[in-house]
Amino acid sequence: MLSHDEFLFQTVQTDMIEKNGKERSCIVNIFRSSQNPIITPEDVKPSRGDFEIIGVFNAGVTRFEGDVILLLRVAERPINDNPEVALAAVYDAAEKKTLIKEFSKRDSEIDFSDPRLIQTVGGTYLTSISHLRLARSKDGIHFKIENIPAISPAAEYETFGIEDPRISLISGVYYIHYVAVSPLGVTTCLISTRDFDSFHRHGVIFCPENKDVALFPEKINDKFYALHRPVSPFFGKQEIWLAESPDLMTWGNHRHLFGPRTGKWDEAKVGAGAVPFRTERGWLEIYHGMDRNNRYCLGAVLLDINKPWNVLARSIEPAFKPETDYECRGFFGNVVFSCGLLCENDTLRIYYGAADTSICYAELTLEETLKSLNP
Repeated sequence: MLSHDEFLFQTVQTDMIEKNGKERSCIVNIFRSSQNPIITPEDVKPSRGDFEIIGVFNAGVTRFEGDVILLLRVAERPINDNPEVALAAVYDAAEKKTLIKEFSKRDSEIDFSDPRLIQTVGGTYLTSISHLRLARSKDGIHFKIENIPAISPAAEYETFGIEDPRISLISGVYYIHYVAVSPLGVTTCLISTRDFDSFHRHGVIFCPENKDVALFPEKINDKFYALHRPVSPFFGKQEIWLAESPDLMTWGNHRHLFGPRTGKWDEAKVGAGAVPFRTERGWLEIYHGMDRNNRYCLGAVLLDINKPWNVLARSIEPAFKPETDYECRGFFGNVVFSCGLLCENDTLRIYYGAADTSICYAELTLEETLKSLNP
């Protein structure tokens, strides 16, 4: 952990109404690294010569052999010198290689309004394709980034890329759960490793449409638990659910946990962020919420230590919201989004994606975060 002299300081005051009707205020101090963004697209080498990096963000986080490990989501796209067309990279599972598709911008039936998507009559394509890249650091700020992908698309469920990894260390094994995107839908897949050198694929663990999966780092009453976010195509709801498993592969007893709240910072949708971690008061989960203006913020929810389907308390105001230029401007602005943190010395060391463009770092104290929650 760095000296706070090396951080940019921000204070957030949260006013809450307690059960007895009294109002109280809680101060949450946020320390952003003065070196933010700590990893930018310019720091990462493309996976091939005809690609360019447009974003490095939403990293899974853990420690391994004393190093801070980031598993970066690296988004890249084909270099395009023709303003009349749009290009999309697609992994072909049959040919086991990535192909490039071309779309005319003069085609009135194609929607290019969202910079992330190419929406055609025949289906939707992504303007970038993502893989996962390893980065290591001794101090948690200055990272050495590998020049080649650690995990790339390799199956029919991953033809549009793999995204947003989370890392859960369970009994000496690092389980990496990530989003896989293809015309078949958005699934969550599982990979495990003991050394971040060799990886074992376990396949799909949550079928479409489901993402934002976060595995609890230990068994609870002899069962594994995971947060996940199914999407209802009929009602359009995007809420956090809880599932249990005997073996990390077979998931059932799904329970609704919590959803958006009208008029608040998480009124449009919510999803798990970092892997939950144990505190004296319960399991603390740093989750993301989106408002009606597509602004992504981070908040916290406290779950019962033995019955994680019971919500004990939740952030009334966001613990962390986009305010700096690098958080408000980028490939998709007004976004702070975390897939991982380290809770060390009662400090939340949060690695987060800013504006879907870069990796940043901030710290919050565990005590202030817990005090900011409202039952």
